[in-house]
Amino acid sequence: MKNILIIEDDKEISDLLEIHLKDIGCIISKEYNGLSGLNKAKFENYDLIVLDIMLPGMNGLDVCKEIRQSGILTPVLMLTSKSEEIDKVLGLELGADDYITKPFSIREFIARVKAIFRRVELIKETDKDEKDINYKNIVIEIASHKVLVNNRKMDLTPKEFDLLYLLASHPGRVYSRENLLNIIWGYQHKGYEHTVNSHINRLRSKIEKDVSDPQFILTSWGSGYRFNDQLI
Repeated sequence: MKNILIIEDDKEISDLLEIHLKDIGCIISKEYNGLSGLNKAKFENYDLIVLDIMLPGMNGLDVCKEIRQSGILTPVLMLTSKSEEIDKVLGLELGADDYITKPFSIREFIARVKAIFRRVELIKETDKDEKDINYKNIVIEIASHKVLVNNRKMDLTPKEFDLLYLLASHPGRVYSRENLLNIIWGYQHKGYEHTVNSHINRLRSKIEKDVSDPQFILTSWGSGYRFNDQLI
């Protein structure tokens, strides 16, 4: 059974989501305030966090940011009543796994939840078959999602880790922004290729000694990004 935390201040929506998530065998916890929701996310284990953007106490974007900065890898599905792209882009860049805009159908919501669970299970199965990566001064440990650069642990968000691992698993192979978006975020985010740029820039700021002269993640101008195969 999957444990899900719903952080949503509209009790009618929260109750409705709870009913339908229980129908697919989930155990539900609910919070109606951003701060209390963040506290619960930090100190209890969940398989998914359903997070509204407009919340009292602390907005959902800040909650998502704090969750990822705390090293919590739990998937986050963001809810928003706004249709502006800025909310969707910010949510993805802060580490959300998916978003859905209100009003939405319960069928679509449940489909998104199931899709997240499938991706998580696929990653787990893939991780069993993959080996840790050790190239000179960078180590990428699959099971623990730990990255060491010159023996120093780097704090990466789940999406930053996924990007680094994908590139490092195929050194020298060039991935376009659209390729990376489809592989890491999924097809439903088509059109948000600039999100890839933001993640690459933040990833470089964490693992590169000099972001103006990167040694790990290289840019193939006009094509995309690749991992430096000279490190092998």
